[in-house]
Amino acid sequence: MSANTLIPRFKYTKTLNHDQGGRRLCLLGTIGHEPALLLAERAPFATDEGYVRSINLLVKNVNNLGDNDIYHWYMANSLPENGVDQPTPPDVKINLIYPCKESHIRKYSFQQSRSVTETPDIYVRYMRPYMERYREEGRLNWVFNILEGRTEQEDIVFRSHQTDKNDDFLLLPDLNWDRTTIGSLHLLGIVERRDIWSVRDLKKSHVPWLKHLRETLIEAVTKLYSDIESDMLKLYIHYQPTYYHFHIHVVHINLDPTATQGVGKALALDHIISQLETMAGGDDAGMAEVSLTYNVGEASDIWRLIYQPLKLGKQPDVTASS
Repeated sequence: MSANTLIPRFKYTKTLNHDQGGRRLCLLGTIGHEPALLLAERAPFATDEGYVRSINLLVKNVNNLGDNDIYHWYMANSLPENGVDQPTPPDVKINLIYPCKESHIRKYSFQQSRSVTETPDIYVRYMRPYMERYREEGRLNWVFNILEGRTEQEDIVFRSHQTDKNDDFLLLPDLNWDRTTIGSLHLLGIVERRDIWSVRDLKKSHVPWLKHLRETLIEAVTKLYSDIESDMLKLYIHYQPTYYHFHIHVVHINLDPTATQGVGKALALDHIISQLETMAGGDDAGMAEVSLTYNVGEASDIWRLIYQPLKLGKQPDVTASS
């Protein structure tokens, strides 16, 4: 029997699993009178220039998921329509940055990664001034637009209203989640308070706040999505983060781990709390006093302005043009 004739004869019985963020299906069925497993996985995009030049014309039924400042998110179809009775579900998620900056181009271009160790001295002398410059350049406007109710309000899935305003946060979908597949759920818990820029600002005195934030985040997510229980969630913090306003990633435990969940990027919230609790010193002791090792790309400002000069024995200048 020709292999080409087997697939059309497959009769679906049930879905056993879907993983890789919904990009692979494991189906049980039959061919003839025998049981059969069909594992369907989306192939990578073609990379030849003729295809990528026209990719924006090949997708159909582009639907806007949301936008904020220069960031726009869409779902679209790359497959032909099945007809009115069985419409083709969107299978391509598109993120558009327009107008983009040189820093965006560097971020999304292939670049060699480097493992660097940020000592407390490097943090105080170079990284903290770099963070301050970043915030002063208006790169957090899109975050403040959300917090202050100007944009993306329709995307917010939860906003807390607590007695202490420092406890308040909001939840919204990460731009990489399709907002449908529960097993690949990825939410961002963005705090309202603005005095904490990154994990470096966390101190022993923040432990009660962090524990309360963890509890309320989990409570909110499990109420929003009834199929999710508390022990199906992972909470972590990025360092370096994409932006310097404190936020926590909340993901389903079944979400396939990527580089952004791995060593050199993600710090488990529970581990941070435990580290602060067991740290020597008073309430002001904190994460600014420990060395952190993480990955940076060679095209990033952090590498070019700080770690490359240090490696070459030169003085970093975080005020240089990026």
